[in-house]
Amino acid sequence: MTEIQKTIEILDKLISFPTVSSESNRDCIDWISDYLKSYGAKCKISSEADGKANIFATLGPDIDGGIILSGHTDVVPVIGQNWSSDPFKMKRENDSFYGRGTCDMKGFIASTLAMVPKYSGMTLKRPLHFAFTYDEEVGCLGARVLVNQLIASGLKPSACIVGEPTSMRIIEGHKGMCEYTTEFRGLEGHSSQPDLCVNALEYAHRFINKLMEVRKELQNMAPDGSRFNPPYSTSSICACHSGTTHNVIPSQAEVEWEMRVVQRSDREWLRYQMAQYVDEVLRPEMKRISPIADITETVCIETEGLEPDPDSEAVKIVQELTGGNSTEVVAFGTEAGLFSRAGISSVLCGPGSIEQAHKPDEYVSESQLILCLKMLDRLTNELI
Repeated sequence: MTEIQKTIEILDKLISFPTVSSESNRDCIDWISDYLKSYGAKCKISSEADGKANIFATLGPDIDGGIILSGHTDVVPVIGQNWSSDPFKMKRENDSFYGRGTCDMKGFIASTLAMVPKYSGMTLKRPLHFAFTYDEEVGCLGARVLVNQLIASGLKPSACIVGEPTSMRIIEGHKGMCEYTTEFRGLEGHSSQPDLCVNALEYAHRFINKLMEVRKELQNMAPDGSRFNPPYSTSSICACHSGTTHNVIPSQAEVEWEMRVVQRSDREWLRYQMAQYVDEVLRPEMKRISPIADITETVCIETEGLEPDPDSEAVKIVQELTGGNSTEVVAFGTEAGLFSRAGISSVLCGPGSIEQAHKPDEYVSESQLILCLKMLDRLTNELI
């Protein structure tokens, strides 16, 4: 069986696991573990109480300096999408393979697993690691656990290739994604006596106005030569929930907002500005009327950005493997930033287009899988 045939067979199996983020991915991880163990890989599964699991597996010696092939096993939901076939039964049509996760990103995982027979038959001087995670789609939760465990173990891989769908282009940077919910607890009352109440909705709107004012400064904080579009960090107000009827002062309000961060310092600066406004202005005013009034913030997601590094080992490796010289940056977030923050040089390069991700009739083409397999085949030169 050729490596592309093996990839297609494995991809078909992976798609059959409905690993939507709201459900367990354990069956998929167990199948991957059994497959890797059959070729002599050392596998470590870390599981959560809700049935989610990561796997970190190694071929080759137990030493530092290895290369990680990384992918997430979870997929986005299909509910409400108009699929032309069962999204969890892979369908081939001409050059393309359809199914939830074919592109994002089980196509890459299948390609890496299809190469395992070749890798396992070689004497590797440099370790090759496989890191497959849960819950990337809802905040890179699994990767955060995996990276922390990797740090605690003392093992120090030197490079990581994250196979997100980039059409096999080399992506050296992406923005961080941060999502927050700020809740306002006021004092309800009749609208004829607003001075006796704490109007949570009005304080929420003052918070929104301040955020809109402060975020303008981010435009002046863009790094020199930033290649992102736009080149600076951004912040958006995405939802505000409050109120019941015309003549009742609302006691609860909730603002959902987010950031797309070019550099970590921008996130810290904006959050400090907003926290200072809450602590010095809004909260004291609210508590003068009612001691139970308060403002709380929930961090929903803080996905680390991947800041371009001109000396990136991972970029140089993938340039050598693919023959590509140009690099790009993208707006969407990935797990690569977490590996990078742990001191592991990271890059994105994988089969399929992000334009197909999350959509009905998601697909990856055979030609893209073949390009990925060529890259992974050349990877042996870095390992022996």
